[in-house]
Amino acid sequence: MQHITRPTPAASRGETDAPGNATCPAPAAASGEADSTRRVTASLRSLLSRRKGVLAKLAAWSAAESAQTFLGGYCVARSLDDGFLRAAPSTGLLWLAGAAVAILFGAPVVRGVFAQLPHLTEPLRDQLVRGSVVRALRTATTAGGGGGGGVNATAVSRLTSQTEIARDSFAGLVLATRSFVFVAVGALVGLLSLAPQFLLVVLPPLVLGLALFTASLRPMARAQHRYLDADEAVGLRAEITRTALRDTVACGAQEATAAQNRRAVDEASAAQRALARWASVRTFSVATAGQLPVLLLLVTTPWLLRQGVTAGSVVGALTYVLQSLLPALHTLMTVLGAAGARLFVVLDRLTQPVPPTPTPPPAPAAAPPGPRRTGRAATALQLRHVRAAYGPGARPVLDALELTVEQGEHLAVVGPSGIGKSTLLHIAAGMLTPDRGDVRLFGRAVAACPPPELIALRVLAPQEAYVFTGTLRDNLRYLRPDADRAAVDRAVDALALEPLVDRVGGLDRTLTPDALSLGERQLIALGRAHLAPAPLLLLDEATCHLDPVAESTAERALSARPGTLVVVAHRLSSALRADRILVLDGTRAQHGTHDELLGRSALYRDLVGHWNQVQE
Repeated sequence: MQHITRPTPAASRGETDAPGNATCPAPAAASGEADSTRRVTASLRSLLSRRKGVLAKLAAWSAAESAQTFLGGYCVARSLDDGFLRAAPSTGLLWLAGAAVAILFGAPVVRGVFAQLPHLTEPLRDQLVRGSVVRALRTATTAGGGGGGGVNATAVSRLTSQTEIARDSFAGLVLATRSFVFVAVGALVGLLSLAPQFLLVVLPPLVLGLALFTASLRPMARAQHRYLDADEAVGLRAEITRTALRDTVACGAQEATAAQNRRAVDEASAAQRALARWASVRTFSVATAGQLPVLLLLVTTPWLLRQGVTAGSVVGALTYVLQSLLPALHTLMTVLGAAGARLFVVLDRLTQPVPPTPTPPPAPAAAPPGPRRTGRAATALQLRHVRAAYGPGARPVLDALELTVEQGEHLAVVGPSGIGKSTLLHIAAGMLTPDRGDVRLFGRAVAACPPPELIALRVLAPQEAYVFTGTLRDNLRYLRPDADRAAVDRAVDALALEPLVDRVGGLDRTLTPDALSLGERQLIALGRAHLAPAPLLLLDEATCHLDPVAESTAERALSARPGTLVVVAHRLSSALRADRILVLDGTRAQHGTHDELLGRSALYRDLVGHWNQVQE
């Protein structure tokens, strides 16, 4: 990757996400849903097939839970029929003692179940994290390294919150499903042992409620999917608004940005309301499957007694329904309706096919730049009639801009904040498409250049320098991994990085990015640019956190490097070091030497006066 940068003002123009619901994908078609179902099912089946021993141990502990459930209701029924109702309280107490022992036996059962659970959930999380890392790296590589804030935010979300959601949801689903199945087996066997008539009363509403709930699972998953998409869209809009706030205000695009944000929030609200409606369906299913059997048992008690069912059996049946079936059913439906839907949606996202490893074409054999200021045989950068605005009705920040930068030239770009300097560099780098005009790098149309070719031609160093956890040497070789020790040493000498090398403990010492100052990060990024093989360097206020001496050293080293240098100037001294200065003033651009611009540009004279006042 040749550049790491924050989201550009293009985001506020709707180029990274169109107005309305562009960032919220529409519900998947039937074929897409089928593919998602097959993919998620295959992923879980693959995981479970490799954990057969764990599943066997879970089943063994769960079988003990079935026995505990069976004994609970059966002992209550026997305590009445064989004990208290026959004036034999000692017998009744013995049966109740058996029920109490069964309840106490539940503690080691629960402990045994939870001891096995991590052997299922942790491998799932590890598998999802590995897939997310590979997918993020492949996507970034395929995109040419230009992934903006939205891509980075999505990758981080998948690595952190979404994998944790998958693990927790899967754990809850395993616990709830296992508990319901084995509790239901124990309870139904107990009902059958007490009196077969109980099954005629309990099974129909139980089956009806489960069927209704099962039918609602797919639309509930769609509603959950829509809600997650809308929630991510709101977060993405917030990130875009924050990073482009200065440019949005400068160009009067507040209303358009606010309208896009309102649409994203409205979509999130509608998705949340739809999710709540399906939650009410889940509640009705729980009432049908759990509460209706209790009501029917009470209503049919006279009929059951006439059929020869004993009073103790009726109480035992109520015990099975109230203390076993109803809690297990309520837990199952709650987990399936909430955690199950979340698990399906998150797994659908995290198990999408990983993009194939890109095989970029060989970098174009760009002719090496000739000696500086002599024999310039080619144009490094050319902009013809370039126009760029931050919205359809907004005033353009670049309008009919004509600019030619010769190979080997050092150009400084100056102008007030928000005037379009960063926009100009992002257009030159091919990261932003102008509304009109033609942009060429070394004679090649930027719009027609694939990412690998752009990478070979230019480097964009942004204000926020990117440093990763690794050795200082690897950070410096980030854009040129094959650089030898001598090349790295030359870059260190040219940019006077020796104090930084000594402070961190050497070139081969692992860096902690948070322990570096903003200036130190910029020095590393500038050393990286110095080593890069690309013939065009674009510095977007990449020295703003350096002191004047360090800035002068860095710019002189980069200017002396074979190639072309375009710098957004942060200080007057930076502009004075350039061969030529481009002044952006919002209506027309002027360029020339320092002395020429003092004579014909009022804005440049104001900027020079401001810089001099600050220096004094």
